[in-house]
Amino acid sequence: MLQLPRRERGRRRLPQEAEAALQPLTVAKPHGRESQAKRAARARTVLAGLRHEYPQAECALLHRDPLQLLVATILSAQCTDERVNMVTPPLFRKYPDAAAFATADFAELGEVIHSTGFFNAKARHIIGACKAIIERHAGEVPRTLDALVALPGVGRKTASVVLGVAWGLVEGVVVDTHVHRLTRRLGLSHGNGPEAVERDLMALLPQGDWIEWSDRLIWHGRRVCDARRPRCSACFAEGICPQVDVTRRAQV
Repeated sequence: MLQLPRRERGRRRLPQEAEAALQPLTVAKPHGRESQAKRAARARTVLAGLRHEYPQAECALLHRDPLQLLVATILSAQCTDERVNMVTPPLFRKYPDAAAFATADFAELGEVIHSTGFFNAKARHIIGACKAIIERHAGEVPRTLDALVALPGVGRKTASVVLGVAWGLVEGVVVDTHVHRLTRRLGLSHGNGPEAVERDLMALLPQGDWIEWSDRLIWHGRRVCDARRPRCSACFAEGICPQVDVTRRAQV
């Protein structure tokens, strides 16, 4: 599921002549004081389009149980799902359960997950979360939002992923970088942070659609609605999207 964008640092810029050749296009006006009913209707239309475009959308993180999903989701912060999926098979062989992670050597764990980035913080969170799982939950990943967010390094997004994917429990909307960006571009939220965007989406969408919204919107964000250069002409929602904060460029 949950893939965060590559860091902008290190990206190679286009040559100046290529940049100059990209002609800016007209940007649609934001939705302004649009009623919640209109935004909810647009959200329903967008979700219908997402269902048609991405019928196969699901969490992309490889896992066999809730603990593996929890660890993989922690690793996915500022890292692609593809990279996480390269790291986790040997990781889970070395640390097969919560007890193994809880007693892991910090430096050794950091070496295994090094390529996912921010490995010191992630190692600390994984060890801390698994210690808490052993001490408070008899070695089993808890099944409530409150209990999950009480684990070291686990926020609402990670907790919602685990609850929704592992057990089909819908407690919130997963708002990663793609969901945050696209929800704002679609004019469905003015929120400047994940929690604000999540609150707006919870008010617009039926609870049964919360998991699906995130899964399918993430796929769309990866394939069409890029952070820097969204391919609006290839988007099924071009005709109804206010394109908030978008500076579009001609496709090359």
